[in-house]
Amino acid sequence: MKNKVSIIGAGMTGSTTAHWLAEREFADLVLIDIVDGMPQGKALDLQEALPIIGKDVSVIGSNDYEATANSDIVIITAGLPRKPGMSRDDLLFANADIVRKAVEETIRHSPEAIYIILTNPLDVMAFLAMKVAQIEPYRVIGQAGVLDSARMRAFVAMELGISVENIHCYVLGGHGDNMIPLTRTSNIAGISLDQTMPPEKLAAIVERTRKGGGEIVSLLKTGSAYYAPAAAVAQMAEAILKDKHLIVPAAAYLQGEYGLNDIFFGVPTQLGRKGVERIFEYELDEEEMAAFQRSAKDVTDNIAKLEL
Repeated sequence: MKNKVSIIGAGMTGSTTAHWLAEREFADLVLIDIVDGMPQGKALDLQEALPIIGKDVSVIGSNDYEATANSDIVIITAGLPRKPGMSRDDLLFANADIVRKAVEETIRHSPEAIYIILTNPLDVMAFLAMKVAQIEPYRVIGQAGVLDSARMRAFVAMELGISVENIHCYVLGGHGDNMIPLTRTSNIAGISLDQTMPPEKLAAIVERTRKGGGEIVSLLKTGSAYYAPAAAVAQMAEAILKDKHLIVPAAAYLQGEYGLNDIFFGVPTQLGRKGVERIFEYELDEEEMAAFQRSAKDVTDNIAKLEL
């Protein structure tokens, strides 16, 4: 039986996620949205594109959660996008209601599914999903660091004129303005970023990485990023369904790692068929650990606001 992935939210991010996944040809896809006709139309359009690229997967659009039954992975992208001047945290309560509904509906139809959460504020929404679904923590993963690290890699490549394939960046922490780009651990062909460019240029890249999503929001004015977030989700889904044991920065549930408990937080996470297989701990210096604590406080403060 072919794998099945359901995407909740058929807006720009959800439909682009379906596009990236269809190209990979490892799962049939379902697009769900509350807007009548929209997921059906996008699904049909994508289905009609697949003969051109020679891919054989089924793409279905629906307004009914029953279509998600027996999904291996449920991806939640549904939620309000940021507008210029907004932080991810500004979306907390409205998106919590949306994510709660999506989880309640999908877990009834797919009790064994693994959840990938994209809706902001990301770390808090992953925590909410775990609580609402009442499932094991390893079955919920937040997409955060894959995207943030990719942005950092892109900025380094643009600065130095080096292939992105040789650039390895690791952005950890909460998916917000206090995220933590690890410049000592990030490297170019094994050489630490700290040794590859002047401090002021590296500091500028770190700051641009932290503000990367906001930069796109300010340029688009009527929406937020979707190509890169969708590609990041697709990479995570592939790692899970192909049991790749791939290590990526992602929001995982911590139980003592990095001195943190009962929180979803961006850390190096090994993904395989059961979801989160292992969390890796870097040796952080005093400055990095302080940054971890600041970022973690932002996440825990927002979790407390939901009174879960």
